[in-house]
Amino acid sequence: MAAPYLYEILNNWTLPLVLMVGGGVGIAAILGTVRFVRGWSLKPMIYGALFPVVLLTIYAWMDPNLRSILGLAWDCGAVTTGPVTVPLVLSLGIGIANAAGKGNSSLSGFGVVTMASLFPIMAVLILAIFVSFTVTPEQIIEAAKASSSVAQAEQTIWGKTPLVEIVLGVRAILPLVLFLMAVLFLILKSSLPNKTVTIYGLTLSIVGMCIFNIGLTYGLGAIGAQTGSVLPAAFMELPISQFSPIYPELVGLAIVIGFAFLLGFGATLAEPALNALGVTVQNLTNGAFKKEMLMYSVATGVAIGIALGISKLVLGFDLMMVLLPLYGVGVVLTIIFSEEFVNVAWDSAGVTTGPVTVPLVLAMGLGLGNAVSAVEGFGILSLASICPIIAVLTMGVVIRVMNKGQAD
Repeated sequence: MAAPYLYEILNNWTLPLVLMVGGGVGIAAILGTVRFVRGWSLKPMIYGALFPVVLLTIYAWMDPNLRSILGLAWDCGAVTTGPVTVPLVLSLGIGIANAAGKGNSSLSGFGVVTMASLFPIMAVLILAIFVSFTVTPEQIIEAAKASSSVAQAEQTIWGKTPLVEIVLGVRAILPLVLFLMAVLFLILKSSLPNKTVTIYGLTLSIVGMCIFNIGLTYGLGAIGAQTGSVLPAAFMELPISQFSPIYPELVGLAIVIGFAFLLGFGATLAEPALNALGVTVQNLTNGAFKKEMLMYSVATGVAIGIALGISKLVLGFDLMMVLLPLYGVGVVLTIIFSEEFVNVAWDSAGVTTGPVTVPLVLAMGLGLGNAVSAVEGFGILSLASICPIIAVLTMGVVIRVMNKGQAD
């Protein structure tokens, strides 16, 4: 077994993994709220969150057994900012910033999504290091062999699809709704302005999430996994493709990487949250930052990130050798640029990895990684998160030059 700790966490530490990721998002929400109330700058918070994340990453990278967990940890920072978290967190941030009156610009309400991406990475790395002190790779391998030799128990009805997707859909929305209502009614002593419409909307949200989960399982996830498993046939021989290799190796690699770029670009433009972010930014900046400029710069960044992630799988280079330098570039640009551009840029990374991009890219990456016998297929989403940050900050240069030219 090439990745014992990755196997252990995904199979035997699933609940602690989910709780750690959720706890990371919760801490990020608390810090983001305090930041809005106190009027703190986002930049020092980014540096403060990245420093321990990088240290933990270097520690895990130096351990050959823990190295395989890095792709999962950094990807967890991307998957947390989904269709439930992003609109809620963005609304919370903008609302508190406006109510507190501490924002120094129209875009001061952004930045919580960024923290909700970084803290889960830290949480998963801490969990992985804790597991490494709890159990040895040899013990994991022996336990895996023993479990595979024992006949699997018959699966209960609760573990079968589509019932499991329905359960997950209800579990994703209902506890959050109950929590928000408890805060609204019991703590804030408030009431709903229109109970009928609110209950109707919440019911549609739960039903929609259940249908959405079923669609992911049988639709995007399935086609992504199938595409990823067949893609290597473009440059290598595969048992499932009688025509493989279809093209010479270099041509096939170029086709696969080019396909990943176009997939990332198209999937990102299809993200509902990105369009909403573009509209919000355009309105808050009075048209200075056009919606189309934001959307296309973000989509280009995601496309480059996904192309790099696919290249990592098919070429086999180390994820951290690309990811950490890119974050270094992002930090340098963050130091240079003004607060409003930094807020939007770092939040755009979380908004892009949403309900369209994540299941498709993740399933494709796992399928492709399995086909080329990679140790693990994670890491694509982490690259698809940092590249849009750099792209949006670079777009800030273009906007600044354009505004300066018009002023002259």
